[in-house]
Amino acid sequence: MTLIRLFLSLVALCLAAVPALAETVLSQYLGDTPASELVAGAEAFGPEHDDVAVAPLLKGGETIGWAFITSDFVGTTGYSGKPIHTMVAMDLDAKVIGVALVKHSEPIVLIGIPDSKMKAMVAGYIGLDLVAEAESGGTGHDVDIISGATVTVMVIDDSIVRSGLKVARALGLGGLKAPEKASGPVFEVNPDTAAPASWMAMEGDGTLRRLALDVGQINAAFAALDDQRAAERPLTEAPETTFIEMQTALVSVPGIGKAVLGEAEYANLAGWLQPGEHAIVIVGRGLYSFKGSGYVRGGIFDRIVLIQDDVSVRFRDKMHKRLMAVAADGAPQFAESDLFKIPADVGFDPSKPFRIQLLVHREVGPIEKLFTTFDLGYQLPQAYLRPIAAAAAPKPTAAAADEDEGAAQALLWKRIWDDKQLQILALAAMLAVLTLVFFFQTLATRNARAFFWFRMGFLTVTLVFLGFYANAQLSVVNLMALFGALVSGFSWQAFLLDPLTFILWFSVAAALLFWGRGAYCGWLCPFGALQELLNRIGRALHIPQWTLPWGLHERLWPLKYMIFLGLFGVSLTSIEQAEHLAEIEPFKTAIILKFVRAWPFVAYAAALLIAGLFVERFFCRYLCPLGAALAIPARMRMFDWLKRYKECGSPCQTCANQCPVQAIHPTGEINPNECVDCLHCQVLYQSKTICPVVIKKEKRRETASASSARDLGHHPNSPKPQVST
Repeated sequence: MTLIRLFLSLVALCLAAVPALAETVLSQYLGDTPASELVAGAEAFGPEHDDVAVAPLLKGGETIGWAFITSDFVGTTGYSGKPIHTMVAMDLDAKVIGVALVKHSEPIVLIGIPDSKMKAMVAGYIGLDLVAEAESGGTGHDVDIISGATVTVMVIDDSIVRSGLKVARALGLGGLKAPEKASGPVFEVNPDTAAPASWMAMEGDGTLRRLALDVGQINAAFAALDDQRAAERPLTEAPETTFIEMQTALVSVPGIGKAVLGEAEYANLAGWLQPGEHAIVIVGRGLYSFKGSGYVRGGIFDRIVLIQDDVSVRFRDKMHKRLMAVAADGAPQFAESDLFKIPADVGFDPSKPFRIQLLVHREVGPIEKLFTTFDLGYQLPQAYLRPIAAAAAPKPTAAAADEDEGAAQALLWKRIWDDKQLQILALAAMLAVLTLVFFFQTLATRNARAFFWFRMGFLTVTLVFLGFYANAQLSVVNLMALFGALVSGFSWQAFLLDPLTFILWFSVAAALLFWGRGAYCGWLCPFGALQELLNRIGRALHIPQWTLPWGLHERLWPLKYMIFLGLFGVSLTSIEQAEHLAEIEPFKTAIILKFVRAWPFVAYAAALLIAGLFVERFFCRYLCPLGAALAIPARMRMFDWLKRYKECGSPCQTCANQCPVQAIHPTGEINPNECVDCLHCQVLYQSKTICPVVIKKEKRRETASASSARDLGHHPNSPKPQVST
């Protein structure tokens, strides 16, 4: 933990030394979206406002509205862990008149959902009255959720409403004004208040709040939707059957936490929370789960969200702990009992009301669902609060810095790094082990069998942990995005939002100077690991292995360089188009989405893996643009670590014939552009049964030893054997 915090401090110092080239997100994308595309009839954007990150929309020289990017005002972190940038236009009456999704990194939206569907979804916000949303607390509209992109759509919806309210209040649109500071007493949590001992008593005084829905209520709610398909598929259980009974309490309040959790569990909770953080408990039973199973795959709870005024908290797996048992007397038996952490930097105020919004879905087709929401409101009872003098009110925390985009992004990436500490430590351990193997490769490859199983184990960890679990698959898209950032205005913040990817790129850059591209391609690439592991399984099943003639192989490997240069050229004119063409990489299909995708993409990825059963690492050898991009600077490496004999290539061809990717020329040279540093040639370099040079040396050594022993036994001056009597 200390090492991670030290690393974060060093990164923060580096960031402080880098001048910000773009003060707001709006300034980065204002020139990319024509005003007429955002709002029909608009002619241009005016200069950005000095105090608020908005730009006027002009028509005939008159201001007809204001444009802004949601991520300038609120956190917009989506399923990918990166911000979703949405441009919104609002007229002088605080009504939305234009919406455009300008930038995101959501994998399912990039490659799994048609662009037309997303455009139709965001266009549905045109006409949204933010004055009405302010009066209803942000629940005065229906959310058009797209099946398969629940989290993404909910984040977009939440960010449009909350950022729109902030802009409307800042500019006084529609008569909205910034909330006035309370003239009365300011309240804080009283840590000395004790909660009632029994569950029923806590329900009675409001310490616990309940949402209870039966099957009849759920059927009625879906029947009221515009889509008739929801009414045609009602739940068949009896109407009075409990669909869900969900209760919550603010257990970071000492009295409540001790009563609900017990002294020991509350002590664990207090150790889990950092200063300024809060926690709620949610318990539930019935037919429906408030957690679902989506968080297991994506690490985000898509069925619940905490909302307080302009604050919205969507919980991730690192903000969650299971509660084994409720300690309060008389507590019912619950199917689910969970604790959720509220970060310190979101601006949550425990003394104010908040609500837990529950998302309920109903399947209306093979892959299509309809959604509706219900609210569980909560207000901390007055008994747990005490007034404090206005002068002693808490000073603004980091939440106040959310108005400044740079500070908001810094808070975001630091929180993400803190949440992924275990993953970061695991990756650091992998990198440390791999570094030791490369530095002490002679020792590591001495035992061929042990090294083989070590490599298979390492590749398995790469595939399962880095690939399927952490989704830390590097892509040529990352390089194109980096180049685009360097051209349009570089910012470290965006790259720090994905800790594992950032660390991997940092380590790849260092490894290129020492070993070339093989450190990543041969050991840390999840798709490369998948190819090699499947090939090993294929060999065990006696699938024939094809070795391409050297002349053909030598003419095929330049293909990946041509692909990379083509993508790079396209990226100079359109990053978005280059990202779509980068689908030649099957990484998203096979690793990120785990083959849950449209059949053409799955068929393409499967075809490459099948080819890899016959030609080991077929994609790596001939098609991978990322491998080509890394191979180009690999020529700059400072050392040649792989040992060779002068006999290698002339006459011996053993290593060349056994190289898994045919990176060794018939003349004996190792091509660093094609080598994946599997170290198989170093295993052969020391083999006493395969390498002719080693075998010859061993025979000479044995002959010399035998000759020495023979000379010692027959020398005239050799001592005669002693005979004891």
